[in-house]
Amino acid sequence: MNLSKYIDHTILKPDACEEDVKRICDEAKKYNFASVCINPSYVKYVAESLKETDVMTCTVIGFPLGATPKEVKAFETVNAIENGADEVDMVINIGYLKSKKYKEVEEDIEAVVNAAKGKAHVKVIIETCLLTDDEKVKACELSVKAGADFVKTSTGFSTGGATLEDVRLMKETVGDKAKVKASGGVRDYETAVAMIEAGADRIGTSSGVAFVSEK
Repeated sequence: MNLSKYIDHTILKPDACEEDVKRICDEAKKYNFASVCINPSYVKYVAESLKETDVMTCTVIGFPLGATPKEVKAFETVNAIENGADEVDMVINIGYLKSKKYKEVEEDIEAVVNAAKGKAHVKVIIETCLLTDDEKVKACELSVKAGADFVKTSTGFSTGGATLEDVRLMKETVGDKAKVKASGGVRDYETAVAMIEAGADRIGTSSGVAFVSEK
């Protein structure tokens, strides 16, 4: 299986410097990955670096906790798109979901979807490791209702990452109404293929070069 266009080549660690981001961009161009996913301050740099390619620029919103107000997430989204982002991966307000404040969760997602205005894909990070199965299903349903393009398992900064069980559950919930991104802990070719077979349309990883080099 050719994994290249499944991979969001990711560098989100807080101490990532410009040299690290340049390397990620160079690798993404060499292997023709789907996107480069970076923190918002590097969006303009990455978009410029990828300008003559079909590799997209992806960034994160409300990251990694999701606990910022919807208005702030909307502003981040507008700013990211103005700087060249093609995709935004937003973190839901996990505390709201667990408090059953479903209207507020939907409005939170909707604020980012509306701010993107069709100019960027919106992926909704639900942080599966902190949720029950019922909460995962509800988060996916709210994401679809709010108009998101993807649901995504994890930030990679919490207590766990993607699992095959979660990817299957998310795919069963969204069906063909949204896509699924598996992120967090996907570090080898076999796991990546298993995630895709379970229903993942995209893989968020910093190990993409190792996957494609293996095959």
